[in-house]
Amino acid sequence: MASVMVAEDSGVQYVKWEERDLARTKYRAATDLTKGSLLVGSMLSDDSGVPAGKVVVGLSLKAGQFPKGLKNGDTVSAYRVGTETSASKPSSGSAGSAGSAGTPLAQNAKVDDVTAATGETISSSDLPVSLLVNQDEAEALAQAAAGGQVAVVLVPKNAG
Repeated sequence: MASVMVAEDSGVQYVKWEERDLARTKYRAATDLTKGSLLVGSMLSDDSGVPAGKVVVGLSLKAGQFPKGLKNGDTVSAYRVGTETSASKPSSGSAGSAGSAGTPLAQNAKVDDVTAATGETISSSDLPVSLLVNQDEAEALAQAAAGGQVAVVLVPKNAG
């Protein structure tokens, strides 16, 4: 967020600079936010619940397992990476062969939260990322994440 000067207009509910912390902590984006646009009240929602059929899965990604510049709201796909041993393979339940060669564990997932490292370089510590995924993708993704075997790739905006 950045402070900008705009003409005062009682018909437009601009989010004032003094309200920026409230906009970050109490509200969520109700629409896709575009860099450079003015933030108005109708772009925010106080409904912080997870949509029906979706779940939030937490990942801890190391350098090389995520694209540079990953940010909240990005669309990503998650893939299983690394060597699979029999102990790390998904059970033969609903997760079955999810994440096998080239098959994404989660497609078109939204980055719900990412705690970016300060500065331009990524530290040697893990990058915590929360993904909003379809409920049926959660089991295989969580299992792979627990073993550090997940990488995310950025999905272009026009893909879908």
